[in-house]
Amino acid sequence: MNPSLHALVVDDSAVVRHMAAEILSRAGFSVAVAADPFIALTKMRQGRPDVILLDLEMPRMHGLEFLRRVMDADPVPIVVCSGSISSRGADLALEALEQGAVDVVAKPRLGVKGFLEESATSLVDTMRAAAGARFPRARASAPRREAPKPPRAPMPTTAPVPTLLALGASTGGPEALRAVLEALPADGPGVVVVQHMPEGFTRAFAERLDRTCRLEVREARDGDALAPGTAFIAPGNRHLEVRGGRGRYHLSLQDGDRVNRHRPSVDVLFRSVAAAAGGSAVGALLTGMGDDGARGLLEMRRAGALTLAQDEASSVVFGMPGSAIELAAAEHVVPLGDVAAAVLRHAARPVR
Repeated sequence: MNPSLHALVVDDSAVVRHMAAEILSRAGFSVAVAADPFIALTKMRQGRPDVILLDLEMPRMHGLEFLRRVMDADPVPIVVCSGSISSRGADLALEALEQGAVDVVAKPRLGVKGFLEESATSLVDTMRAAAGARFPRARASAPRREAPKPPRAPMPTTAPVPTLLALGASTGGPEALRAVLEALPADGPGVVVVQHMPEGFTRAFAERLDRTCRLEVREARDGDALAPGTAFIAPGNRHLEVRGGRGRYHLSLQDGDRVNRHRPSVDVLFRSVAAAAGGSAVGALLTGMGDDGARGLLEMRRAGALTLAQDEASSVVFGMPGSAIELAAAEHVVPLGDVAAAVLRHAARPVR
C-alpha cells in the first residue's frame, strides 16, 4: 500500500484548520496544521509536506510572502484557500497562481463548516491533484510585472484563422491559458474557455488576461456574440455553451447539474462546439486533473474539428490531456508553447 500523502494546512482560522484536517484525514491524508506561516515553516523543517493548503490573509506574514519563500527554497505544491471573492481577494489569489501556486479553492460566503462539508470531494480531488503536480513553469521570486497591453492592431498571419477556438483547463490552467491567449493575434479566432475556478474569481481572471492579450478578454455573459478578436471565460459555477452556426455564434450560460464533478464543465462546452461549429472549430485540452473534456474533445474530432492536447512534459497535471490522448480524441499532442502556433498553422485547413 502506498504511503499516505502528507498535507499541511496553513490558516489563522481554527475552524478552517479543524474542518480541512478532518476532511483530508478521512480521505487518507496525514495532516499537520499551522496557525500562521512562521509555525508552518517550522513544521516544514520537521517534515516536508506533499501539498500545502494556504490562506493568504494571515497575521505576522502574508501568504504571498510565505509562498515566495517556499517556491524559492524548495517548491512544494500549494493550493490557495481564498477567503474573499472581492476584487482584491480574487487578485491576490490570481497573483498567487502566477507566483507558483497550483490551484485555488474558495472559502464560503456563509458558513465555513457548511462549505467545507459540501465541497469535501472537490477539496480532496484538488489536493490530490496538486500533490502530483510538476513545476514546468518559470517561477519568479518577485511579483510578475504585467507588460503594457499590446495594441489591438492585427498581427500579420499567413493564413485565415479558424472560426472558433475552444480551450479547457483545470489545475495549472491559468498560466497555461495565459501563454496561449497572449500568443494569439488581435484578429484571431473567437475563443471560448472553461477553466475550473471558483465562482467570483473568473471575472478577475478575465480582466487580468485582457490587460496583457491582444484579444479582448471578458467573462462570458448569456447572449454574448462570439466574434474574431474576442475571448470569453466561463463564469465560475455556470456551464458555458456555444449556440448558432455558419460562423454566427452566441453564448449560453446554464445552471445545470455538475458534469464530471464540475460546473462549468469542459465536456459541456466542447460538445456544444462540436454541434454548432463542426469542422470550423479547433479544440485544445490543457493541463488539469481528472478527465473533464476528453469525451467532448472526441466529439469535436468526430465532427471534423482540429483537436489538440497539451503534452505531458509541459503539463502541471496530465490528467485531462492524458485522458483525451487515451481516447484518441486529440489529433495532435503539442507542448504548451506550440498550442497557439498549431491553431494558426492549421487555420487554413478546409472544413471537413
